Amino acid sequence: MVFSDTHTHLYLKDFTKDKKTLVKVALDNNVPYLFLPNVDSSTINDLINLCDTFPEYCYPMIGVHPTSINDHNVSSELKMVQYWLAMKKFVAIGEIGIDLYWDKTYFKQQKKAFIDQVQLAIEHQLPISIHSRDSLEITLDLLLTNFDTKRISAVFHCYSGNVEQAKKIVDYGWSVGIGGVVTYKNSILPEVVKEIPLSFILLETDAPYLAPVPYRGKQNSSEYIPVIAAKVAELKNVTIEQVAEITTNNALTFFKIPARK
Repeated sequence: MVFSDTHTHLYLKDFTKDKKTLVKVALDNNVPYLFLPNVDSSTINDLINLCDTFPEYCYPMIGVHPTSINDHNVSSELKMVQYWLAMKKFVAIGEIGIDLYWDKTYFKQQKKAFIDQVQLAIEHQLPISIHSRDSLEITLDLLLTNFDTKRISAVFHCYSGNVEQAKKIVDYGWSVGIGGVVTYKNSILPEVVKEIPLSFILLETDAPYLAPVPYRGKQNSSEYIPVIAAKVAELKNVTIEQVAEITTNNALTFFKIPARK
């Protein structure tokens, strides 16, 4: 079996284990495809350095997280994204979006940053990894009113919406990121997973956050992708081998990465 982790912040300094060990543990658990979303200008160098150290396993995205946006830095952060797009190959724009959970103060600035980065993704023919915490309908509306949806390839990272919203996302041909929350008691994600095709699901950890049960509360890492896959297999009434094959193919197609021989 071969798995992919389509959303891990492996480059962050929060991890207690060194990066070489984290990559090795992921490989030992059959997770050789690690897709790394950026946070902002303060993290991009660490992300690039890690991907340059492990180019056969780590794939970089470029973008600005919505909680990093304020009324002073929209222009400079977007210039950072444009600079790196001209300098290096990336597999996606991300993570980008709207976050109204922590603070609504910079909602206007978040909208501008999101729209501008989606436009960059279209221009560079890259998929987008979307953060939409407490903002799923707003984020969908921004996409539908500002863009030709046929030109957008998207995954709704750390999906937190309901079944009907997930079906709407799938109807547009977009994907849903499923992580450790699917294993949590009282999570709505099991119903979502049951109701949408496996062909639209991407597995992720959002490491170092949101570790699955029975590791909830501990530091998350890509080694737990098989735990998430096992839960998805149970919900879809298929084998974990089928989940591994289909979701990894989904990831490679989404990020336009050739399968490793």
